[in-house]
Amino acid sequence: MDVIKGHRVKILPLKLEHVFKMKNWGKYQSLLFEDYNFPDLNDREVKKWFDIKTSEKTSKNFIVINENEIIIGYVAIKNIKKLNKSSTLGITFDYNYINKGYGTDTILAMLDYYFNVMKMRTMYLDVAKHNKRAIRCYEKCGFKKINEYIMEMKNPHIDINSKEIIELRDNFIVENNQIYEYYYKMKISKKLHNKNISTQIHM
Repeated sequence: MDVIKGHRVKILPLKLEHVFKMKNWGKYQSLLFEDYNFPDLNDREVKKWFDIKTSEKTSKNFIVINENEIIIGYVAIKNIKKLNKSSTLGITFDYNYINKGYGTDTILAMLDYYFNVMKMRTMYLDVAKHNKRAIRCYEKCGFKKINEYIMEMKNPHIDINSKEIIELRDNFIVENNQIYEYYYKMKISKKLHNKNISTQIHM
């Protein structure tokens, strides 16, 4: 496939050599964002992680490279349904490169490829309600909230009485010593994406 190009990023198919570089990414210190950290894996486990990701027939995996040729992000198009022409987006970035505009640039470039090259119709994503930064980015790229639901928090290190949980209590339910998170399901269609792009061009 051709390189997918944004204004500041390039998006390429994931290779094993990329995964070894992802091991050196900066870490999110908040336990609420621990799932965004690349796992601590030895070389054998890295190979297994890569094999699992790339063997899934209903997924496509990519890395994001910035203008300095540094691998800063990982993108997955998951649950690809060819009949419905839909899928689910997964995306994460090296902590050292968040809040720099790379997320928006990456998603817009990815959407253009997804809708106009892959000829897909709809893309979905799921995001934790407390992840305000990501939600702003997704909305900026044209995604709309279509549903809200709760999921059991699987991180065993989160303390129910922690400052983070207390300060963001509206985003969680605590019941029987278990924490449940609110999530949004978001969606964008090809029609809406192309309309947004057309509007931006004529502004």
